[in-house]
Amino acid sequence: MALRINDEAPDFTAATTHGIINFHEWIGNGWAILFSHPKDFTPVCTTELGYMAKLEPEFTKRNCKIIGLSVDPVDNHSRWVKDIEETQGCAVNYPMIGDTDLAVAKLYNMLPADEAGSSEGRTAATNATVRSVFIIGPDKKIKLMLTYPMTTGRNFDEILRVLDSMQLTAKHKVATPVNWKNGEDVIIVPSVSDEEAKGMFKEGWKTLKPYLRLVKQPH
Repeated sequence: MALRINDEAPDFTAATTHGIINFHEWIGNGWAILFSHPKDFTPVCTTELGYMAKLEPEFTKRNCKIIGLSVDPVDNHSRWVKDIEETQGCAVNYPMIGDTDLAVAKLYNMLPADEAGSSEGRTAATNATVRSVFIIGPDKKIKLMLTYPMTTGRNFDEILRVLDSMQLTAKHKVATPVNWKNGEDVIIVPSVSDEEAKGMFKEGWKTLKPYLRLVKQPH
């Protein structure tokens, strides 16, 4: 069955560069990002893993863990991270899943459930769909899903922006408009009446349409 936003993130137990983990237990009470890669020692993914290593402190500030996935063995990951640090200038300190039996890739619909075989002999091209980003909330539900082509590096600044938006809207009855950045005005959600909004937003708001009310970002 295909996964959708607000579905529970499938749980699993897997080998990683940090040892065996149970995914839901590893997430704990915070947020998590699972991002996958078609194969180790591939150029675009090398830049992505390095950039995520640089961004990890920002995600940590937001109570969000990072975990990578590739269908290659953990031993390969351990060798790959040396290349990543050498070329990208940052050490990968977050765990990377070794999905050699393709189980996690299938569980998250990145490969067909009836895909035969293991990671052995597979190429980046045969794993092209194993190139997704999932943001998972403290309730273990999927909040975001994105899948990219192999030749396009992912924009992880955008993933950080989306996380800021989701964490804000989880606490307040607001939504974020197009191209919103942290600190900018937000939208009062339509389910909040003007009367209710008066008690929530003491400084008032700007009404463009009855359904489009801009207000300063709550803090």
